[in-house]
Amino acid sequence: MPDRRHSSRRGRILHAILVLPLAGLLVAADPYAANRERMVREQIESRGIHGAELLRVLRATPRHLFVPIASRPMAYDDHAVPIGYGATISQPYIVALMTDLLAPRKTDRVLEIGTGSGYQAAVLSQLALQVYTIEIVPELAESAQSVLSDLGYRNVSVRQGDGYKGWPEQAPFHGIMLTAAPPEVPQVLIDELANGGRLVAPVGLGWKQELVLIEKDANGRLRRRSAGEVLFVPMRSGGP
Repeated sequence: MPDRRHSSRRGRILHAILVLPLAGLLVAADPYAANRERMVREQIESRGIHGAELLRVLRATPRHLFVPIASRPMAYDDHAVPIGYGATISQPYIVALMTDLLAPRKTDRVLEIGTGSGYQAAVLSQLALQVYTIEIVPELAESAQSVLSDLGYRNVSVRQGDGYKGWPEQAPFHGIMLTAAPPEVPQVLIDELANGGRLVAPVGLGWKQELVLIEKDANGRLRRRSAGEVLFVPMRSGGP
């Protein structure tokens, strides 16, 4: 009669042999997973952002694929990263804070001004119904569109153009986010914000910028509050 203890032991060993390579493959397929987890835990949760769905999205979104290859080792560090053409990918905490302030819902249509690398649009796309994003630099618009498409973010529409002109064909929007700083929020964007919607933007010149949340109530009245000091690249205009 075979020894059942030996048979059971062999089964456990075989199970370990089968499972360990799979775990190794998963780690090898996403070597930055631990960096994302540390980013969320040390930079975002520790600063008071605890929305479960937002944190899940930040853990799932491959930020390193939205920066130049040479910058990938610093993609999850606690600072902005240059992406060329005078633009940056915002500090992870700022991405989280602005998204938290915007509070997108699965039924919302969101406009982003300043596509940049496409990372913020990717985050928003997992929380909203549809994201429309405008980038003034042709090379960045093309690159962001390519990365977003390759990674499967199908509910993001990228337009190369002037954010100061908004996207009237798709307005109104439940949420509008600016990722570059105008001297003041353009009136056209306030007009494109739906009643009951929210707009989040860095506002100001040079070092004197503040992160602003504008809420439009059901009757179209506006309420504005500051969420603190920030430093963003200036919002560029393509002229008349």
